[in-house]
Amino acid sequence: MHPDRLVELYPIVYHMAEAGTWDSIRKRGLMSASATLDHFKVTGTARAELEGGHRPAKTNVTPGNPAAIVLRDQIPMPPERLLRALGDRTTPETWYRLINGKVFFWAQHHRLERLLNARQYRHLEHDVLSIDTRRLVAAHGENMWLCHMNSGNTFPMPFPRGPEIFRRIPDYPVNRKNNPKPHVVEVLVDYAVSDIAELVTEVRRMRGSDVLHNIVRR
Repeated sequence: MHPDRLVELYPIVYHMAEAGTWDSIRKRGLMSASATLDHFKVTGTARAELEGGHRPAKTNVTPGNPAAIVLRDQIPMPPERLLRALGDRTTPETWYRLINGKVFFWAQHHRLERLLNARQYRHLEHDVLSIDTRRLVAAHGENMWLCHMNSGNTFPMPFPRGPEIFRRIPDYPVNRKNNPKPHVVEVLVDYAVSDIAELVTEVRRMRGSDVLHNIVRR
């Protein structure tokens, strides 16, 4: 796919963050789990568990530190279901490490809404970032990937997956009309988006589909 076509079809991409974290994200950038662990210099067994294992609940990287970052849970990706999805393509540990090294955005708003309204999240508030895709591609295009599925979810079926589901923008397949085949579900950036504050068009505090208030609007 040509980057211009990606921008045309998905002009805005979305990221769901913990409520109250925008100020931290604005200052430190939007970091993957691996980048967060690097930022706080987490090593050894603690790092191995957080980066290469399953997180069944939200995890505070440095408990008691007022500047700490909470890593999102991986409830939809338990190891037994992930093993079925991966088959012999790779191991759960390798997959968790792969996922933890990327920053994720939804290419479609209805996918964002589906996550916001998921049973485990719909009663919670979130800071939802809307990002200008053209600016994101201009700044991070060489480090971006596209994916046709929710790579971090194994429900309701553990659909087959492996590292090959992530493709660079020029390698993503299109049909004769230059439309992605299949549609893009996730847009990913390696490691971190340090300049995220310059790329957002809007930041909303949301609960489910309800916008509670606008934090940033441009």
